[in-house]
Amino acid sequence: MKKLMLLVIFVTLCCACSSQPAPSANAPQEQAEQLIEEAAVEPAVQAAQACAVDAAPQEVVFSASDSQELSGYFYPACAAGAPVVVLMHWAGGNMSDWYEIAAWLQNRGLDNPFENPGEYDWWDPTWFPAIDPAISYNVFIFSFRGCEPFESGCKTFERDGWLLDAQAAMQKAGELEGVDATRIAAIGSSIGADGSVDGCLWLNQQTPGACKGALSFSPGDYLNVPYAEAVKKLGEMNPAVPTWCLADENEITVCNAAAAGNQNFQSILVPNGQHGNMLMRSGLVPLPMQVILDFLDTTVD
Repeated sequence: MKKLMLLVIFVTLCCACSSQPAPSANAPQEQAEQLIEEAAVEPAVQAAQACAVDAAPQEVVFSASDSQELSGYFYPACAAGAPVVVLMHWAGGNMSDWYEIAAWLQNRGLDNPFENPGEYDWWDPTWFPAIDPAISYNVFIFSFRGCEPFESGCKTFERDGWLLDAQAAMQKAGELEGVDATRIAAIGSSIGADGSVDGCLWLNQQTPGACKGALSFSPGDYLNVPYAEAVKKLGEMNPAVPTWCLADENEITVCNAAAAGNQNFQSILVPNGQHGNMLMRSGLVPLPMQVILDFLDTTVD
């Protein structure tokens, strides 16, 4: 009887073993393909997945010194304590000019969550230069007063008001959660080109050393402060604050006129670049989008 029971148990175990699926002959290949597929994930996306802070832009409402309410968006960097880049638009648009560029500089694999209101190159990130996956900037964009909605652009030239707006944006940037308030950089186009330098100068007069540099695309004394004068004052600070200026052959004289006042000044000619945002186009030499990365590497990294 015991022998019969042992035989039944043995047969049952054998049947159970035979019911298990046999290892696939292709298992090693399938595992290798899976590893290759995982390795193919974009480095920026991998970095984004490792970040504790949500990459989604955060709405920011703040006020200029004359109580004018302003609005913008803050794109958090991957790590706390990263520098912050303030982007200032031209008179033909508003903060939407920077939707794709902000996500690019944030470098966290974020797809722009907003609708691009146009089809110019600065709304097409496919040609933007690659950024080291280890680099992630805080980015702050905002709209100057009277420049909403996008289609209308800035309705009138409010030079004095825009100067206050640029100053307020620089101050607000240093107050945003997770930023290094001692490493702020400003980049602007046309009216924003002057705003970046004027705002950087003002901030350093309030908090010495907070603004590490300003990059201007086609400045023109648009905010009632001579561009060359602001550059000179930044150059007189200790240490001298780097200011870079990009323009085409029709506007490079504004850049060149400021060159003598700052040992860390760079005047960069972009042939056929056109004005302001038009400098942010593919195919230009030097490529202004690469200049942005070089400028940030020099000033805040």
